[in-house]
Amino acid sequence: MDCIFCKIIAGEIPADILYRDEEITAFRDINPLSPTHVLIIPGKHITSLDDLSGDELSLAGHMIEVANRIALEEGIAKNGYRLVINCGQHGGQIVPHLHMHLLGGRQLSGRLG
Repeated sequence: MDCIFCKIIAGEIPADILYRDEEITAFRDINPLSPTHVLIIPGKHITSLDDLSGDELSLAGHMIEVANRIALEEGIAKNGYRLVINCGQHGGQIVPHLHMHLLGGRQLSGRLG
């Protein structure tokens, strides 16, 4: 598979990894949109949010749990942060591998689109 996120998980592409377990990997975005911009991805290749099956729904909860933990570690939890999952082309998803953005470290715009 020619998925950049799968290559990061496999160690074929270097990344600043902040968290890894058997289900989730989290790393800094190379083109950050805020002072803290972390991508949280499942180890299993799931193309998008639409492709989560019933038995994988707990994975989304685990992604949120990891995001909350990283927000605390990065010192952005107190002032607030944003979690974003883009789904499909019109939703702004660029990489076809389910991923969550953790954004914070500054006042974010109230606009979402």
